[in-house]
Amino acid sequence: MPSPSGGGDAATALYDRIGDSYPVTRRTDLRIAARIWSALGEARTVLNVGAGTGSYEPPDREVTAVEPSAVMRAQRPPGAARCLNAEAACLPFADQSFDVAMSVLSDHLWPDPVAGLREMARVARNVVVFQFDTSRPNDFWLTRDYLPEFAALADGPTLAERAEAIDARMEPVPIPWDCADGFFSAYWRRPAAYLRPAVRRAVSVWSRVGPAVEQRAVDELRADLVSGRWHARNHAVIAMKRADLGARLLIA
Repeated sequence: MPSPSGGGDAATALYDRIGDSYPVTRRTDLRIAARIWSALGEARTVLNVGAGTGSYEPPDREVTAVEPSAVMRAQRPPGAARCLNAEAACLPFADQSFDVAMSVLSDHLWPDPVAGLREMARVARNVVVFQFDTSRPNDFWLTRDYLPEFAALADGPTLAERAEAIDARMEPVPIPWDCADGFFSAYWRRPAAYLRPAVRRAVSVWSRVGPAVEQRAVDELRADLVSGRWHARNHAVIAMKRADLGARLLIA
């Protein structure tokens, strides 16, 4: 799955630690995949950077993957695209080797996201990135009410700055209420899911805020679900079929 490591000792170590939990909750959501694959256009050769276990790799193109985490590489399914041990900032390919380079929920953990994105632009004629704009944490009830520490995690270049670095346009990608891929905001209409350790285990945010913060947030959410306070605060969410939580496609 995505949310993999694109490089750097800390990011690789993080996914070596949590990567074995990915098969439980992380998988391709076909509605999001359709948006990503459409953005690839007529490309035939695709480089997937920070490829993880291979989710969102298009089945009808010639894909090459790079992923520095051995744990993630080991979980790629039989028949998946060949996957090299390489980092985003130093891709072992000549200029313009691919029609398009793609990355899914990975660049936020790269030591230098801008360098990695520019490297993708070097080795491919086009770049497609699926990522979240985290500049408005109060738009999501989980970070607004239970995990204010989330804001401190966004200490690198903003998504707008990363897009500007590769001259990319940004397109919104609404998240369906029953999203099959269990990334951080996927359960925005299913709050009880965040009480499950297996759900949190496969999301890097929880490891990054630390166990004490995680436990406090979970305890507060559990209490609010029992008391009805969560539903009183977020009753409008229950009727929504999809939500704009900052997911964006960067297309260059």
